[in-house]
Amino acid sequence: MLLEVEESQLVLVDYQARLMPALFEAPAVLANAVRLAQLAALLRVPTFVTEQNPSKLGASVPELQAALQQAGARVLSKMQFSAVEEGLGEWLRPPAKSVQGNARSLPKHLQKAAAGPERGTVVLAGCEAHVCLLQTALDLLEDEFDVWVVTDACSSRTERNRDAAFDRLAGAGVELVTTEMVAFEWIRSAEHPDFKAAQALIK
Repeated sequence: MLLEVEESQLVLVDYQARLMPALFEAPAVLANAVRLAQLAALLRVPTFVTEQNPSKLGASVPELQAALQQAGARVLSKMQFSAVEEGLGEWLRPPAKSVQGNARSLPKHLQKAAAGPERGTVVLAGCEAHVCLLQTALDLLEDEFDVWVVTDACSSRTERNRDAAFDRLAGAGVELVTTEMVAFEWIRSAEHPDFKAAQALIK
């Protein structure tokens, strides 16, 4: 099973100013998060970013801000470790809107509630892998999303905690991928009109 760009949404978890300096391999992890946001902007993948207790941990790091703006990312501030507990699921799968007026007077195709966009795949990356990322991923699975975690764009303060998160996520049914896997699966072909631009981002 390959990632489908038309089915994907990108969620970046807690790349924050006071958190990143304490994380294992933070510069490489952050560079891949920026690449993911840039790819999402290029390929028009809906993008969301979370910030844990931003009054204490700060906003998303400046290096990521420009890419997030380019992608039109929505920002979810949270106190719960799982972003789903703060409403992320509703952002990713908006509830159906009820039909206004007298349903019987409407044509049949308008009598059903209008569904939100059908994007059931969440490409997820972030920090810390064993806390906010893990809890968000497991809750998204419970909400029946397909969850793909981008391992080289995730970190924790220790390598052991990060790797333990990956083991648990894989056991729960999450697909573990890398930034380049995401890029090439979203594009699929060297004939894709955005192939050269995407290739430039990951080189």
